Amino acid sequence: MSRLFGSVRARATLAATLVVAVALVAAGTAVLLSLRSNLLGEAGTQAERSAREVATVLAVGTPYADLSLDVDDRPVQVVDDDGVLVAASEDLERISGTGVDAVKPQPAASPGGEHDDDADDDDDDSGESLEPGEIGGRITVSDGSATIDGDTEDYRFAAVPVKTDDRGTLTVYAGAPLSAEHGAVNTALTVMLIGFPLLLAVVAWVTWLVTRRALRPVEGIRREMAAITASEDLARRVPVPDTHDEVARLATTTNETLAALESSVERQRGFVADASHELRSPIASLRTQLEVAAAHPELLDLDGAVADTVRLQRLAADLLLLARLDAGERPAEARVDLAALAREAAEGRAGVSVRGAEGPVSVAGSRGQLGRVLANLLDNAQRHARSAVEVTVRRDGDAVVAAVADDGDGVPAADRERIFERFVRLDAARSRDDGGAGLGLAIARDVAVRHGGTLTVHDAPAGGALFELRLPGDRAGTARDM
Repeated sequence: MSRLFGSVRARATLAATLVVAVALVAAGTAVLLSLRSNLLGEAGTQAERSAREVATVLAVGTPYADLSLDVDDRPVQVVDDDGVLVAASEDLERISGTGVDAVKPQPAASPGGEHDDDADDDDDDSGESLEPGEIGGRITVSDGSATIDGDTEDYRFAAVPVKTDDRGTLTVYAGAPLSAEHGAVNTALTVMLIGFPLLLAVVAWVTWLVTRRALRPVEGIRREMAAITASEDLARRVPVPDTHDEVARLATTTNETLAALESSVERQRGFVADASHELRSPIASLRTQLEVAAAHPELLDLDGAVADTVRLQRLAADLLLLARLDAGERPAEARVDLAALAREAAEGRAGVSVRGAEGPVSVAGSRGQLGRVLANLLDNAQRHARSAVEVTVRRDGDAVVAAVADDGDGVPAADRERIFERFVRLDAARSRDDGGAGLGLAIARDVAVRHGGTLTVHDAPAGGALFELRLPGDRAGTARDM
């Protein structure tokens, strides 16, 4: 059971059915109340019409004996000022709801129609002041029941006052049957009790089918993702439906994620393969020298062993830094003076000059990582320069720019992005001792990107390469410096 309602289709069907059920109950209740109100209003109108017909006859002085009160077998009572029943329907056996339970008229107190003269000046029970022969406009409506000729029914009664010349104020009670109202309401209720469950069943069935059709592409995506997970084949893609809706966008995004994951895995595999290759060379060289030294101590090349060890140490440091960058390590939000950092990186390097801003030029980031970027750029520039390398640090609007230019051969336009790839050397003939492992520029760009900046290469004024590091300026730090 829990598994059934754990599916989106079942929950959507249940939710839709519940919403429709609540709407149907609310609408059905409103219809029933409106129908009952209208029918009760119609019954009240009929009762008032009957009461006014009798009141009209009384207003012209018709004696009680001449009244015709058995029209349509509806209960009629005529009551005087004292609450005495003076006229009633002939077959009336019982009545309730009018305030007068009597069903048999009482004889008139004053034969011939004599009455108290003060009655002409009294108001009727409704509070209206009526003239002789006038029928009251204020109608009192009540619900009750009556038994006529053995048949008991519910009625709506209307009470109409009328002022007569010789009998004072009389009240005419006439009833209209509520059987039509009860029948219509019961019929409507029966239809609803039968129709609503059928309608809910149809809604649930349609929702189930529509939801299944809508979720079919999602199930296809799920199956394909399960197959990709089982096979570990990131080259596979999930099917994209031709619906141009949220499911299609989900499939497209999933394929984009798979493509990015495949690319990341390929880069990781290439990185591991290249790293293994790069580490193998100094380790093999160092092992060979140590084995030779162990067998022939006099042949130990101590300088070569130290150089291989240093190269191995640098390569390991580069690999560890790249691994941290790939893992998403965020740089420290420290305030760094890029101009001072450039001067420190250039200190002790032959042929390297620094110019530009003399005061502090602050950026936010990691001092160690930014120093590594400048050192890698200077190493690369010195490796390719003929005689001179120039470092320039300046502000450019809200950004800080550090440019490293050399007077070497420059970088061909076709290779200006490829040089930032890992383990890439444009000069294949250059030895690893001279050219490094091909990680310096890759590390520099990764660090620049992690700091929210860019690293690009252009033609230098002297004809060599110009590497431009652009970073967001530290506004708070710059304001303090000024």
